[in-house]
Amino acid sequence: MSLELVPIGTILSVLTNQVLKTAQAATDVLIEKESFKVLSKHLFNIEPVLKELQLQTLNDSQAARQTLEFLEEDVKKANNLVEKYKNRSRFYLLFNCRHIVKEVQEVTRDIGRSLAALSIANTELLTGISDQVNRLQNEMQRVEFEASQSKIKIVDKLNQGINDAILDQGFANDMLEEIAMAVGVPVEPSEISKELENLRKEKEETANRKERAEAFFLEQVIELLSRADAARDFEKVKEQYAQRVQVIERYDTSRECITPLKTFFCPINQTVMVDPVSLCTDTTCERAAIKAWFDRGGRIDPVTGDLLEDFTLRPNLGLRQSIEEWREINYCLKIRSSKEKLLSGEDLSVEAALSQMQDLIRENSINKDWIVIGGLTGIIVSILGSSHNKDVKRNILITLKDVVEGHPRNKEKVVESQGLDHIIPCLGRDSSISKAAVELLYELLQDKSGWNVSICRKLSETGSAILFLATLLKGPVRESAEKAEKILMKLCDEDEENISRAARADWYKPLIDRIIQGSESSSRISMVRTLVNMELVDQNITLLGKEGVIPPLLEMVSGNVESQAASLSAIVKLSGCHENKELIAADGGVTIIVDLIVSPHTRPTIIARCCEVLEKLASDDGIKFLVDENGNQLEIEQIIKKLLAFLQSANSSNIVLRPALRALLGICKSGAMFIKTAVLTANGVSLILPLLDGSDPEIREIAINLLSLFTQHEPEGVVEYLFKPRRLEALVGYLENGDKADVQMAAAGLLANLPKSEVSLTMKLIEVEGLNALISILRSGTMEAKENALTALFRFTEHTNLDSQRKVVELGAYPLLVKFLRVGSVTAKARAAALIGNLSTSSPKLAVVSKPARCSCFRSSRVPLCSAHGGICSVITTFCLLEAGALPFLVNLLHDEINATAYEAIQTLSTLVREDSPHRGARVLHNADAINPILDILNWGQGSLKEEALVLLEKVFTVREMVENYGSVARLRLVDITGRINNEDGHFRRKAARVLALLDRYSGFDTSSLATGLNG
Repeated sequence: MSLELVPIGTILSVLTNQVLKTAQAATDVLIEKESFKVLSKHLFNIEPVLKELQLQTLNDSQAARQTLEFLEEDVKKANNLVEKYKNRSRFYLLFNCRHIVKEVQEVTRDIGRSLAALSIANTELLTGISDQVNRLQNEMQRVEFEASQSKIKIVDKLNQGINDAILDQGFANDMLEEIAMAVGVPVEPSEISKELENLRKEKEETANRKERAEAFFLEQVIELLSRADAARDFEKVKEQYAQRVQVIERYDTSRECITPLKTFFCPINQTVMVDPVSLCTDTTCERAAIKAWFDRGGRIDPVTGDLLEDFTLRPNLGLRQSIEEWREINYCLKIRSSKEKLLSGEDLSVEAALSQMQDLIRENSINKDWIVIGGLTGIIVSILGSSHNKDVKRNILITLKDVVEGHPRNKEKVVESQGLDHIIPCLGRDSSISKAAVELLYELLQDKSGWNVSICRKLSETGSAILFLATLLKGPVRESAEKAEKILMKLCDEDEENISRAARADWYKPLIDRIIQGSESSSRISMVRTLVNMELVDQNITLLGKEGVIPPLLEMVSGNVESQAASLSAIVKLSGCHENKELIAADGGVTIIVDLIVSPHTRPTIIARCCEVLEKLASDDGIKFLVDENGNQLEIEQIIKKLLAFLQSANSSNIVLRPALRALLGICKSGAMFIKTAVLTANGVSLILPLLDGSDPEIREIAINLLSLFTQHEPEGVVEYLFKPRRLEALVGYLENGDKADVQMAAAGLLANLPKSEVSLTMKLIEVEGLNALISILRSGTMEAKENALTALFRFTEHTNLDSQRKVVELGAYPLLVKFLRVGSVTAKARAAALIGNLSTSSPKLAVVSKPARCSCFRSSRVPLCSAHGGICSVITTFCLLEAGALPFLVNLLHDEINATAYEAIQTLSTLVREDSPHRGARVLHNADAINPILDILNWGQGSLKEEALVLLEKVFTVREMVENYGSVARLRLVDITGRINNEDGHFRRKAARVLALLDRYSGFDTSSLATGLNG
């Protein structure tokens, strides 16, 4: 029907509907959406213009009808274009993206021109929207569309590959994946098969339209993409394999290949052809070979020598199919042969089979499917688990990687064959095997979207995987470590439990990252609890602090109770090393902890954790780290008072008391003077003593340790407490408990601090076998406990109490003291020497001096007299140090040139030289070679030691014989010393002058002037 017969209003109405319909349809095109979207937008914008014309009663003129006719024709073109491409194959649309864009651009401009003509013809009616109409028609006439650059690159790459006859598997896989991703098609065989089938239909329609060039192009594309792994339908692949297996059944099982026919060989390069093409002379050659022939200037048939009139190359599809069938039959023969070699169980045959399988996969990727269909993967997975041959294991891992690479179905097959169970132990083998294993494992975990979550979860279920992978991180092969870390990070992302497993395998990165960066409080707390529950060596504790885990833990301390408890428990665990203590202090952590302790609103369980942190900070380092973030010392006295205040509070449970006491013990061990003041001010001893009567054994033991420290400053009240019923027996029990070395040491230290003047306590201790316990410590206690026990023995060796001295000796202490002179610590040697000195002080009065015999005939029957004491001596009766064999070891202490031990040795040796009869003692020292080391002390000893040496020398040199033996040496030492000593040391100089005067008395040397000068 002519437009002139249709009312113009009806034309406008129909046109408006057509515009809206086309605009809506344009939004559904799947390729080059941007171009069609712009077209759709412009069409929607035309609708108001047409409606405005309807409202204004458009003049029914020839010009108006003609402009509407032009616009209607252009809208129909647009509609036809949309319909043309709306339901086409997505692959086809991609290949034609350039042409499609140009078509959309042209039709958009045509509509713009028609709209401009309509506007001019109806200027008066469109006055109200003239600006809108002008802007719209200008935009449409000037529109420019370009195809997506990424799509153009794909098309260009495809064209280049086809032109260069690149038909290898890798190129086909890459192209198919890029094309599918560009048009939004999943790279799955089922989806790809649908797209290729649609593309074949496009090719048939193109051929029907006699568009030969495009049809040939599509045929080449289909042939190329069909070679890709994802293009294979697995059921067809199995069917094809079954057909080829039927063919090879007629061949002997020992046969591995069929000789190719002569027609399969290229006449130019003499190899079996892959892409045979025919010349106009019907000679068939390999495409690449004949192209190279032409490039070198060849213009004749390479076989017949005839001049070529046409250089067109025609694919010889029949021959290509025959060659492919020959190859596939040979593949099946080799697969059958490989299977037999694998089943032989011989290592050499197995390795030959693996090599053959690798060659098959390199030659054609279809063999990945056929090897699995033929059952070879299950066999080699089983061999991997049972073989002890390193080369076999490595080659199996490499072969499996080739089989599964880029092949999701084969990956699932390997996993179903318990492959993970056999691959994971290989991670712990030597570097060559572990490298192959981790590369295979990494490949198994990959899919097109990135990571195969299903296999990742199965890997997580194998308990040893995390441990082996974490071990690889520390291995020598960097590539293996990198792959292992990627796998571990993915496993940790999938399951928080894997973070814990990795940490237990000494790989803390995910754990630290979650604690530092964790946003969800529950997840963060969970990770902190994992840290708390782990067994950590010092090296790992230091590492965690170095990696930055302490600041977020301190941040969590300000959270809710659950967050506080978890973070404080972690801080307790980490605060055992020096480096972390520094970090906690530098980050203001100590201030946070102390504030929580003193706050009245802090829960007891949190206070307990805070006290545990304080205990760790003070352990071995005292108050060094009890500082704020600026390094300023905190008010330690206030901390001590607060900790002691818990003892006075009726609300303080053992949950708080135990850590509070331990923290107090750690702080007080520093020995700073202001700590003594704090303890005394707070009546620390009186607060601690009642704890010894409590029921909690741990609290009692800590109390003993604290009293050992407190009584160094203030022992008042302790003796009175110990005289209460059963208290002293309890203390002796601690002395006897060798299983708790620190408590035993503290109990001995407590006794050592008590006043020696309390004789009743001394005798009571003997009565309740406290002395026996101390001597037992000397035999089997720790060196620290032995030192305290030695100090406690002083109360039993006072020369005023012969009974207690005798008890010490009777219980076998003397040989132990002598042994300490040889093998004890410096402190133990000094104390042992002093104790022997105490006992030796009593020896002269205990020695039995026999009366002279009247008849010489009875002299031979007399008991030998002690050379030092002139009487009958023994260890038991007179405590004689000569009889105990202590003298040479005391002299050795002088040779050691250690002030502390030499001082006590000098004093003990002095007990042998009595002022009323120095001859015996002096001769004993002479015979023991003790005089020269005593003189040497005048050179190296400190002031108090030198004075003791001079006191002893003053007694020795009252003996003329000693002056004659040592006078000259002694004079030189004394003159040298008196010449060097300052006037401030007058007391020392006067002692030296007195010794010089003794030397002068027997030598005739006049020292009176020197003596006068010193005394003046």
